[in-house]
Amino acid sequence: MADRCSVVLGGIRLAYQVSGPLDAPPLVLLHALGEDASDWDEVAPVLARSRRVYALDLRGHGRSDWPGDYSLELMRADVLALLDELGLDRVELVGHSMGGIVAYLLASDHPQRVARLVLEDVGVPRPRRPATPTRPDGDLTFDWEMVLAIRKQIDTPDPVWWERLGGITADTLVVAGGPLSHVPQDGVAELAHRIPGGRLVTIAAGHLIHDADPTAFTEAVSAFLELESGSRSTR
Repeated sequence: MADRCSVVLGGIRLAYQVSGPLDAPPLVLLHALGEDASDWDEVAPVLARSRRVYALDLRGHGRSDWPGDYSLELMRADVLALLDELGLDRVELVGHSMGGIVAYLLASDHPQRVARLVLEDVGVPRPRRPATPTRPDGDLTFDWEMVLAIRKQIDTPDPVWWERLGGITADTLVVAGGPLSHVPQDGVAELAHRIPGGRLVTIAAGHLIHDADPTAFTEAVSAFLELESGSRSTR
């Protein structure tokens, strides 16, 4: 059973769930746009058998604050501040979709903090045709203004994101969702190629891999986390 926790950092309340042995290696999970820590509920207990798992609500999502000021860089800073607060010098980091962007921004800007990196169905940062999203009806578990701000960034990514991918030193696994995913799979493969030593595996479950096929996802991630550090595989 995960413990629900929160901490105020830089005036922003960040909520997270934590599970797994106290002395196990720390593993941080970053959710997709519009989701929260509960999105990992099916896979977190499996990963927590051998890891101390921290699943965050990124700003503007779930139980974390909705401050009205949003960017992927601010989310990266929030994650880094939480790692500092918890005394986690070096972690394994898993990010899905938007959370994957936050994860690779952290791994590229602070490579010494990330031992292993898993990016779930994340494409390479390249411009795409903007589309105006429609707000869902009813109450939301996330700030709609956050969606608009983050979608704008993803549509027109900072060129620096691309440039800094080459500075990632963490062993990296990119998990592609295959033809059922709405994310262009050539971009997912290109991301794996751009990160030094990155490896690519495809689980043909669509964009929501860890939800649609949690067994295959946890098996792939767990096997990767147990590899000897620095080992490389050919694609």
